[in-house]
Amino acid sequence: MIESGAESLDERYVDLHAHSTASDGAVSPRELVEAAKRANLQAIAITDHDTIAGSDEAVATGLSVGIRVVRGCELSAYDGDFEIHLLALHIRDAGALRPSLEGFQRERIERGHAIVERLARAGVPVSIDDVLAEAAGAALGRPHIARVLIRAGHAADHREAFDRFLGAGRPAYVAKPRLDIADAIGLAHSAGALAVWAHPGREGTRERLTRLAAHGMDGVEVQHPGHTPADVVRLMKLATDLDLVPSGGSDWHGATEGYRILGNMHIPEAWLELQDVRLVTRVS
Repeated sequence: MIESGAESLDERYVDLHAHSTASDGAVSPRELVEAAKRANLQAIAITDHDTIAGSDEAVATGLSVGIRVVRGCELSAYDGDFEIHLLALHIRDAGALRPSLEGFQRERIERGHAIVERLARAGVPVSIDDVLAEAAGAALGRPHIARVLIRAGHAADHREAFDRFLGAGRPAYVAKPRLDIADAIGLAHSAGALAVWAHPGREGTRERLTRLAAHGMDGVEVQHPGHTPADVVRLMKLATDLDLVPSGGSDWHGATEGYRILGNMHIPEAWLELQDVRLVTRVS
């Protein structure tokens, strides 16, 4: 568990990166917000992949249980050949995003068909109908295909499904269509959102962060379960040096075990307040 370093028992925490069944999470938007409330969080961001379909339900649940819900979305983009996941946080104009997100959904379905075809050629037959049923109208992704592979007996668990079939360089891997990082940042801004680099890890170098800041990137995810303590210290310093707002979250997908646990990251509420200030100053 990576903590923010806060010592006070009265510290108020938030989680600004979590997923629901609107993409590849295991809990509904309502259940996500209810879980955040039980974890004593002050705010939760719903950041499903390439969709904001769960945002309205999440916000309504937040109003009913008394927790702030940040509308967000996780986009896959590229800086040259390097893939970057970008969080659009604090979406205010959903309509500005919808045409692009609808296009991304079509591309996800096309990619799903291509993966199923490659699996068949590798002697691992699964039905595209089963994959679509597993997604149940959500943003289709490889985790849905992994669940079908597990159910069909082709893999013991999620990790094996990716290691044997779905991961980069594996027989059924199909690359995502490419969205340039500058365009992704512009898309986030068009919706009135902040553009935040998700889980950069050791790849979050000063050189790359400086270049992305020049493209208008607003922040960087300092705390994430995949970051080492050294990553957290380094990224926080770079955020301060480059005037980027810090962010953080569990990247929770609803699993009942593992290292991504809702409420365990101890992201200070002060970071959310910094993001609120940045939103105001950017549009003023």
